[in-house]
Amino acid sequence: MRGRFITLEGGEGVGKSTQIAYARSLLEALGQRVVATREPGGTPLAEAIRALLKGETGEGMDADTELLLVFAARNEHLAKVIRPALQRGDWVLCDRFTDATYAYQGLGRGLPANRIEALEHWVQGDLRPDMTLLLDAPVELGFARVAKRGEAFDRFEREARNFFERVRAAYRERAGEFPERFRVIDAARPQADVSRDVRDALLGLLPAASSRSDAEDADA
Repeated sequence: MRGRFITLEGGEGVGKSTQIAYARSLLEALGQRVVATREPGGTPLAEAIRALLKGETGEGMDADTELLLVFAARNEHLAKVIRPALQRGDWVLCDRFTDATYAYQGLGRGLPANRIEALEHWVQGDLRPDMTLLLDAPVELGFARVAKRGEAFDRFEREARNFFERVRAAYRERAGEFPERFRVIDAARPQADVSRDVRDALLGLLPAASSRSDAEDADA
């Protein structure tokens, strides 16, 4: 049986890494095999592209170059990690995927959606996530959380705040366009509340034999 493909999306500081770790532990406790990965990245080559996209050497990069690099990394990721895992029957939890491209390179950078769509169909074929969890929080709150990490901002995080307002708006538009796939979660709340919503969303994809009480035991 093909595995499940779950993506977590959202802007900076919404807690995706924390919730992927939580989702992985929950699913593994319920007997699922899980691959947790991220975009751009997930393979040595794709991670090298990630470093180029997010690092100082990417300053001044043309928006179309950025888009093509994102999809180059995605193609490698799909070929080497995501498709093989799904074929094995594993669940794949991915920190961002193509919805992020529509948000960051699309509305964020101003690239036409049809250009992204063409690359999406070429690279992915008919593969789409089974579920996308959109962790949504105000931009200012997200950046306050990022600042608390004490890390230097990367090339994307140094963008003006209105860039991230566009990114957030794009994500919300995508959720409205694909309501059967998206679950919008208020990430401005405490971490435990967000995790409960993540758990409830994932339970809807589990076989009926995996009951809510099983998941609650795994949370304990």
